[in-house]
Amino acid sequence: MKIVITNDDGYGEPGLEALWEAVASLGEVVVVAPEAPHSACGHQVTLWSPIKASQPRPDHYLVQGTPVDCARLALKVFAPDADWLIAGINPGANLGSDLYQSGTVAAAREAAILGKPSLAISQYIGRDCPLDWTATGAVAGAVIADVVQQPTPAGCYWNINLPCGPNPAHPPERQRAPADKHPHDFRYVVEGDRYRLDGVIHDRPRAKGSDVDVCFSGRISITQLEI
Repeated sequence: MKIVITNDDGYGEPGLEALWEAVASLGEVVVVAPEAPHSACGHQVTLWSPIKASQPRPDHYLVQGTPVDCARLALKVFAPDADWLIAGINPGANLGSDLYQSGTVAAAREAAILGKPSLAISQYIGRDCPLDWTATGAVAGAVIADVVQQPTPAGCYWNINLPCGPNPAHPPERQRAPADKHPHDFRYVVEGDRYRLDGVIHDRPRAKGSDVDVCFSGRISITQLEI
């Protein structure tokens, strides 16, 4: 199997390193990642100017562009024979309406648009719940290994969210869940002529059985999405 991995946080970030470790045993891995962070950039794509890329080592590409640019270059230029594209591991959940702002999910969506099986994977960071990339990577590897064996219909892709504090010795239960449709509960605080976003992600509204509910309840949420 040949797998492209990317992210929206940038090359060299610990989530990408953890993802590499998680999928290395599945086959050949090609890294195509943004040179700079592009978190929450959504499905932004570069259309009217050339995209510069460099290759610091074999099968590693740094792209001066967005996660979607990375997915496009990976599947059209650097690794057109790839079997899968996997984006992550994002430090922070991508659940419900987050799907539309997430650069991580956008990379997987673009791969689906280009006809390749793909998935995005993220790690929820709860209150007083430190992030342990070793544990996250181990749990992620087991889930990814199973999901890539599942049939992925044309035009579909997967979104996986790990609950806070996953323990490889006692892996969390997995559950298929639809994306939650509740709006975020946030407001803007006025500070002179500036408007600061204010809200607590952990208290967001959710429907029972949705991806938000499943992940926040300590289970791994697995959602199949369609372009």
